[in-house]
Amino acid sequence: MNKLKTGEFFGTHYQKSAFENIIITDTEYTHSKVDWHHHEYPYFTYLLQGKLFESNKKESYYLEPGSLLFHNWQDAHYNIKPSEYTRGFHIELNEKWFSNYNIQITDFEGSINLKNPLIKNLMNRVFIESKINDQYSNLSIESSLIDIFGSIKKTEEKTLKRPIWVNNLQELLFEENINYSLKNLSAILEIHPIHLSREFSRYFGTTLGNYIRFIKLNKAFCLLASNKFSMTEICYKCGFYDQSHFITNFKSVYKTTPSNILKQIS
Repeated sequence: MNKLKTGEFFGTHYQKSAFENIIITDTEYTHSKVDWHHHEYPYFTYLLQGKLFESNKKESYYLEPGSLLFHNWQDAHYNIKPSEYTRGFHIELNEKWFSNYNIQITDFEGSINLKNPLIKNLMNRVFIESKINDQYSNLSIESSLIDIFGSIKKTEEKTLKRPIWVNNLQELLFEENINYSLKNLSAILEIHPIHLSREFSRYFGTTLGNYIRFIKLNKAFCLLASNKFSMTEICYKCGFYDQSHFITNFKSVYKTTPSNILKQIS
């Protein structure tokens, strides 16, 4: 079985940036299949474009744009890529990074499929900072990563205790073309809308409206990063009423316009 060294990923690197105890790569996947392998250090894979099938000894994932995985260093896996352009963003962290911030890597075993849109939003911020790459980027990246690991740990702990309707709701919220109204969601889940509204933030870390907003904006971010779609196309693909509604929501989260972000990441 192959063991990949620090910062080594199969494919063509558009960019490889070294920060303190962190290697970040922006990579085009060029292999139709990558056999069983593992990496020297823990890392994140964030799929920006295309599709990828990934399997380890416990689980298999069909990855699409916006999919985010965390792999611990000992997690062996293989990949299969269909014949289309596929691009991934990787963040690899060495042992010293975890030690510096007293984060126990043993708390994050194997592979974790991260669906929380709040975590993905933090990963978008890491991606932006990796492109800016100025004297403040290392600090911003490390702060976002600390928040990401804190959120992963909280999410994993809550998953063990939460009721069935919470898991069902999480799946519902990622479905396309669903009516996100409180009345419709509570009817599908067969719980009272007031109970859903009151309990939502307890399990999801934010309000229902904000959670849905982040799902839409994360999808928009990947479409933006692909540089293939107009703002109007992105707005309708992500379920915003119009371009003005999309830009307003985007600015509320990123404090700047989609056009300005595009200039930074392209």
